[in-house]
Amino acid sequence: MNISLRCPSALAACVLASSPTPFVCQQRWFSICGSGPPQWSPPVCAPASFLLVIGLAYSELMNSDIPRGVANSGKLHMVHGLFVGMAIVGRILHRLGICHQVSFIRWFTACFLTRLKQVPAGLRVKDVKFAEVPVRVYEPTSVCGGLRRGLVYFHGGGWVQGSIDSVDEVCRHIAKESDTTVISVGYRLAPEHRYPAQLDDCEAATCHFLSVAETEFSVDSNRVAVGGDSTGANLAAALCQRLARRENGHLPFPCAQVLIYPALQMADFNLPSYQQNHAVPILFRGRMAFYFLQYLNGDMSLCQEVLEGTHVPTELRPRYEDWLSPSNLPPEFLTRGFSEPTIAEYDGEVYHTIKAGLEPEVSPLLADDDIIQKTPPTFILTCEFDVLRDDGILYRKRLLDLEINVTWQHVVDGFHGMISFFNQGWLSFPSAVRVVDSAVDYVKTL
Repeated sequence: MNISLRCPSALAACVLASSPTPFVCQQRWFSICGSGPPQWSPPVCAPASFLLVIGLAYSELMNSDIPRGVANSGKLHMVHGLFVGMAIVGRILHRLGICHQVSFIRWFTACFLTRLKQVPAGLRVKDVKFAEVPVRVYEPTSVCGGLRRGLVYFHGGGWVQGSIDSVDEVCRHIAKESDTTVISVGYRLAPEHRYPAQLDDCEAATCHFLSVAETEFSVDSNRVAVGGDSTGANLAAALCQRLARRENGHLPFPCAQVLIYPALQMADFNLPSYQQNHAVPILFRGRMAFYFLQYLNGDMSLCQEVLEGTHVPTELRPRYEDWLSPSNLPPEFLTRGFSEPTIAEYDGEVYHTIKAGLEPEVSPLLADDDIIQKTPPTFILTCEFDVLRDDGILYRKRLLDLEINVTWQHVVDGFHGMISFFNQGWLSFPSAVRVVDSAVDYVKTL
């Protein structure tokens, strides 16, 4: 079965920089309007702009693909439409020189999609700084017979979006339900700060907490795990590997890593999950390449080359094939279709521009055995309708091959980003509760 890998829509290219060329956007304009941008008079400019946004959003929705098996597919369509409209407005404001698109999306999300509720009974929440990095501390107030366990949590958002506030409900729930002190880290974001700023912040905050866990928080420093969702899970995995390389005997090593639908490699965007879910909201195939490039250097002109794989040196491909081969996946994950991609010709210039993306600190799945062997016991959660599904499953295999203890939870009706909709009122998805509770159940075992 052949699966089309075209960009999910021209709008995604225009709005979210999933496509490397603005020409696609121009084509979309022509297909909608039949001509170039019209010269509107002031009285009709506002309604015409509104209709344009509606038209582009409709075009985007028609080009998305929400399979029947996705939980609450109707609501996902609605949420996707909201996000698309928000991105379009941000792009227009960016083009007009009013504000950066990313800044608008962050502002809109903070003002209208993130509501901080009153702290529930049984929990103490405070904002502080660890080694100059903003963190939010969630401490259960129930009586504890000894030292508590701890979890340092890194939010997702493509290294570009997300915040302490965006995972506040998740961290509250984990802290209260598992009787765990949770530290949520507000690391720096791209495009203002590129790699390795995000990982450096996560390391600084984690090491600070490990150094004061017992004296200031009554937490057993030998029972502190790290974790996160999406690119936050990437940071958790990369941090464990960084600490394993340094082997700093002065601080305890994280006792576990909690990886919720992690992004773990930048070498292959043609894995079965990327093919099967390339247009499933809320994370399209092209958008994942966009996030990686934003993390590294912001050069969006290389998006198509990265998607095709021209950035991978010929001499490294056999090595990566051992780790990334679809044959390493359980056979049930190939049933929705997979076609072997055409091998792209290596482009040295592209590689040298983004070569950090193939380093283990950006692509933990590509680390050597001797480093992965030092990583702690791991919880991995994957979702069936997620381009990153196979990253998590392939990492699980590497860990198991090296005799690392792995707990794997697969959500058969899940999609990427579910945790963002946990306990969010009308935006809530019931399946998000299962995701968070599975993490709670694992943390209780530490």
